[in-house]
Order: sequence, then C-alpha cells, then structure tokens
Amino acid sequence: MGGGPAEVRLFAFHHAGGSHALYQGWRNRLPASWDFQPLDAPGHGKLFGQPQIDDLDRIVDHFLERIGPDPTEPYALFGHSMGGLIASAVTRRLVTEGGTRPVWLGLSATRVPGSLAAMQRHTFSDEQLRDYVREMGGTPAMVLEDPYMWQVFGSIIRNDLKLVDSPHPAYDRPLPVPLSVYGGHTDTSLPPEQLAGWSDLAEKCLGVHIFDGGHFYFSSDPGPLLEQVVTDLRAALDLAPPPDRPLGSATPTVPLP
Repeated sequence: MGGGPAEVRLFAFHHAGGSHALYQGWRNRLPASWDFQPLDAPGHGKLFGQPQIDDLDRIVDHFLERIGPDPTEPYALFGHSMGGLIASAVTRRLVTEGGTRPVWLGLSATRVPGSLAAMQRHTFSDEQLRDYVREMGGTPAMVLEDPYMWQVFGSIIRNDLKLVDSPHPAYDRPLPVPLSVYGGHTDTSLPPEQLAGWSDLAEKCLGVHIFDGGHFYFSSDPGPLLEQVVTDLRAALDLAPPPDRPLGSATPTVPLP
C-alpha cells in the first residue's frame, strides 16, 4: 500500500516446512488500509539457505527484529500451526518484557501451551514422515515425489516439527491481548476440542472459530477465514488504546514464567 500510515500492520507466520507462500493472495483480499506482511522463518522461503532455528526463544528473537523495537502503527499477529506457536511466543515475550505488544493475536491450528504433543513427529522414519506430511496436505506433490526435493524439504520439515513438538510451558496468567482461535473440523493432528483451552489464556477471547476442512482448512479457499479475521481484528482495534496512549500501556505488564 502507499500513501499515509496503515490502519494496522498484520504480520503472518507460516507452518512447519512452509513459507510466506501459505498466504499467497491474502493481501488482495484484506482491507486496502491494512499492511499485510507474511514473514519467513530462517531457512524458509526468501530466507532459504539460512541456518534453521529449532529453539523457540531464538526464533522469537529473530522475528522481534523483523517487527522492530518500537512500532509506530498498530500491529497484529496471525500464525498457522508452527506459526501460531511463534506468534503466541512473540506476544508473550513482549508482554513479559513490557514491549509494544500487538493489538490482536490470531492463532490457527495451534496447540495450547502446557499440553503435550500427540506424537513426536520429528522422530519418525523417513517413510513415516513422508506419509504423515502427505496425509496432512499443504505440501506440493512434487516435494513428496521427487527424491532430491524430499531430501531437502523433508529435513526442513523434520527440524520444524522438533520445534513444534517440544514441550512448551503453560502460561500462569492470561495474555492481556485480544485473541482469536481458528481450526478445521476434521483436523486429525489438532482436533477442535483441543483448541478450546486458548480461551482461558487471554483476558479477551474473541472466539474459537471452526471451519470445514482439515489442518489446512483454508488452503483452497481462504475466504471464510479472512472474513472472520477482518471481523475479529477490527473488533480488537476498537478495544485498543487511543493513538495518544502507548500501545504497550493498555494494561499493566503481567509477568509470565
């Protein structure tokens, strides 16, 4: 977008083994006054070839540098699967350290902190991992069928799943950031009932919204999800402090473990 400042800057974080390409076409379907910024983790997408990071604290450091130390416009975070884990960890860090936190957090198919992963997928054999990724969808067939491409991207996926499946501590205080949760009715890796716990981890939960489809429920048609995202983020903007009040001072900082 050009011209004046954005109504809100929306940063988006991708799934394990993915890239910013997950959000292809979103910019044109979101309000023109929004600045949509899909980001890549190191070793993915535009950052392919950089060393991957399988430590949550270090990957939070990376993305905080991309967001910037003191955003001058309202901003929000959205993440799918691994991206939701990262988006929530970035928010939690900002709340803990008193940074300028987002006005909204959107989490799609994201495991609740403190719950255990159903499987340690990064320990699967090569054949098991390929079958699992094929069943989940979201990965181009050429990656699964071409031996060279699978050698490259299978390693990336395994590294990301190590990050996702590692234990992540439960929060002892709700996040003082409006939060929305999204998922697919037939997601076998994270059934809808496992998403409900997020509603207890935010002072203001704007809803748990379940759509038709599996883990990548929005891949063929993101329209229904985007309509809900626009509704939820605009509701969160209405709750945000006025422009002359720092975003980070909406409520006192809540120390989290």
